[in-house]
Formats: sequence, C-alpha cells, structure tokens
Amino acid sequence: MRILALGDVVGNRAVEYLRQRLWDVRSRERIDLVIANGENATDVRGVCAEDAKTLLDAGVDVVTLGNHTFGKRDIYAYLENESRVIRPANYPSEAPGNGYTVIRIDGWKILCINVIGRVYMDPFASPFDTVDKILSREEGNYDFAVMDIHAEATAEKLALAHWFDGRVRVMFGTHTHVPTADEQILPKGSGYITDLGMCGPTGGIIGTAKEPVIEKFRTLMPTQFTLAEGAIAAHGVIFDVGETKTEQVKRIVF
Repeated sequence: MRILALGDVVGNRAVEYLRQRLWDVRSRERIDLVIANGENATDVRGVCAEDAKTLLDAGVDVVTLGNHTFGKRDIYAYLENESRVIRPANYPSEAPGNGYTVIRIDGWKILCINVIGRVYMDPFASPFDTVDKILSREEGNYDFAVMDIHAEATAEKLALAHWFDGRVRVMFGTHTHVPTADEQILPKGSGYITDLGMCGPTGGIIGTAKEPVIEKFRTLMPTQFTLAEGAIAAHGVIFDVGETKTEQVKRIVF
C-alpha cells in the first residue's frame, strides 16, 4: 500500500490548490491513501466544516487536526458526524469528535490515529498512554496503524516514534510547518519523519504574512496574523507499506 501524508494545510488558497491538483498526484504516484493535517485550513487558525469537506472531496481520505482544532465553531458538530475528520485523541473526553478512525482501503483496515504533544503545548493527557490504550482497545480490528504526531518538540516526536516502533506502521510529525530531512525506517520496521512541512503559501513565515509575525517577535505585542502571499507548495511524504513493515519513505513536493 502507498500512503501520502501531507503537512499542515494553511489557508483557503491551499485548500483550493489541493482541490485542483491532488487527484492528479494520486494517480501519477499510485497513492492508495491520503492523510492531511487540516487544522489551519481556514483563515490560518482552525478549519470550518466547509473546508474540511472540500479537503475530503479533493482526494484526502482522512483529515487530522491539532491544537487549533476548535478554532472554528461549526467544526464541533461536523466532528461528531464525520468519522474521516479526527482531532487529537488526548483531548479531554468531553471534546467533540474522535481521536482515531478505521478506514478500509483495497481490503486493508487501517487504524488512523491523531495525537498531540505536551511540550510547549497545553496540558493534554499523555500521548504515550493514550495511544497505548487505543491500540489495546482496537486490537484485532485493523491490519496496521498510522499516526499523526502533532507536536512542537522534535525529541517528543522521536520518543513517541521509538516507543511505538513496530506497533504503528507509519508515523509522521506535524505542527511546525517546516519539513525535516530525517525520513527513515525505524529498527522494528515503522516508517517515520519528524515533520511533513506544510501545504501553503511560500512567501511569508510558515504560511502567514511576514509583517505581523516580525512585529510580534520585536514588540511582544498582540498582532493579527493573516495569510501570506506567494506561490503555494504542498509538502508531504510517501510511505510504501509492505505486509509486515514500511519498505520506503520518500519526501514529495508538488
């Protein structure tokens, strides 16, 4: 099976970019499953129900989220009714939606998990304990697992990857919007990269306009972030998954 994981989708222009191009990329690269992080798809912070639906129609099979999950109010009800859009599993249980889903592709049952880190983030439940419980609860109900680790700290992502090596077949980091060059196959056969990067405008600072970001760092005063100008680029990683392990991990930009 060939899986394409796409980095954080930033802004409505990136949503439209994927709508126009993703199906062609799927066909050209022979992709079976697409997972994209959509937590910044609407106005930089959050994703509305309409944009989430557009991503699904554009060729994304599962949309994962992160610390901006609840930035748009209408996503609350949508998460309760659309199993293909998942929020981090270690949010409190009262939060709308689910932290994982099982999707069926070409006879395979793939457990897709979304989890958020705790370093430089809000005090979420332990991602280690949360995912251990999911794997135990769903044992026998899936063929292999895939996980989006939405986290700030590189070390935390790597720690999670090594802890779940061999138990989660594909793992990738999101959140920083900056792609890393450490794509690898871990000792027990799991494919991994620390961060996918982003799908968004290249003319600013991680998808947002430069000026308010610079002003924020210079003055420490509140500023209003807006979407950057410039060409859109989509960063992601293709994982070739075999019967017992991931066989290849390859970065892609389109």
